[in-house]
This record gives sequence, C-alpha cells and structure tokens, in this order.
Amino acid sequence: MPLDSLQVPGHEPQVERADDILAVDEALERFAAEDPVKAELVKLRYFAGLSVKEAAGELGISRITADRYWSQARVWLYVALTQDDTSGSAP
Repeated sequence: MPLDSLQVPGHEPQVERADDILAVDEALERFAAEDPVKAELVKLRYFAGLSVKEAAGELGISRITADRYWSQARVWLYVALTQDDTSGSAP
C-alpha cells in the first residue's frame, strides 16, 4: 500500500482543510461588512493564533468585550457555514 493512500485518523486530506479555510475566509468577508471589529477578532484568533486576551490587546478592547464578541462571532460563523445553500443568504 503506498504511503500516499494512508489516512491518519483525525486528519483530513489537505484539499478538505483548504476548502474549510476558504469557506471561513469567505464567510469572514461577509461578516466584516456587517461587523468589522468582530471579524478582525476572528482573524486574529483563527488565522494568527492569538489568545482572546492577546487579540483584545491588539484591538484595543477589554478582555470581557473580546470574550463577548468571540462568542457572538462564533455563532454567526457557525450559522453562515452550516446553513443550507438553498436558504439564500448568510445571517
């Protein structure tokens, strides 16, 4: 069996992960049009790997506000990424 065909449990093929990242990026662009600060928080957390505290510092907001924004942004993105394509538009 060639090594290229082996699947490591818990690791998706690169193409699926790239598709997921692209979907998140596209959803973030829509989100940024509605709420740029929350979208930037997500980018700092998701793409830059900052903690909530670090991202709050970068954005000049309190940790409590960042926690609240992070929770709201995750819900928005979850809905945007899981909604049925036939429903029409993002949240």
